[in-house]
Amino acid sequence: MKTAKKLILASIVLPLILSTTSVFAHGGKEPQGPRHECRPGLDRDMMKELNLSDSQKEQFKELRQSNKEAMKERFKDKPQADDAMRDAHFNKLNDLLLADKFDPAKATALAQEMANKQVERQVNMLSNQHKMLSILTPEQKAAFIELQKERMEDCADDMPRHHGKDRN
Repeated sequence: MKTAKKLILASIVLPLILSTTSVFAHGGKEPQGPRHECRPGLDRDMMKELNLSDSQKEQFKELRQSNKEAMKERFKDKPQADDAMRDAHFNKLNDLLLADKFDPAKATALAQEMANKQVERQVNMLSNQHKMLSILTPEQKAAFIELQKERMEDCADDMPRHHGKDRN
């Protein structure tokens, strides 16, 4: 491999590796902070404001436990398979980027593969959120919508601050 290609590959791969290492160092979770407050959804603070019954609290607990067990089962035997898939994806990406000529068809196929995986994750997440929200009564759902609107308005007001635009 030519030195120039090696340098290009290193300049692409090194930041990816460092950012991945950072994510794993945090246990794959985003740090708590202003952005965490601005996510839509049903969190513990919002659940407190909805005055859930003991039965609803138990249903949420069972649902969370069920989701946790399903995730464990899904990934139980997958570390080697995940490593192989990640390596194969990395190789496809490198082949595309280091080829003498750019192949739009291969790039499209690779991008579509990545998008399909993202869509699958989103659908699973939305399904879980739907299950959680279906536990609420119609009155609680209306209150949830109002709380969510308030949160999003507060976040919209704070956006310049979060993005550093109003710093002196």
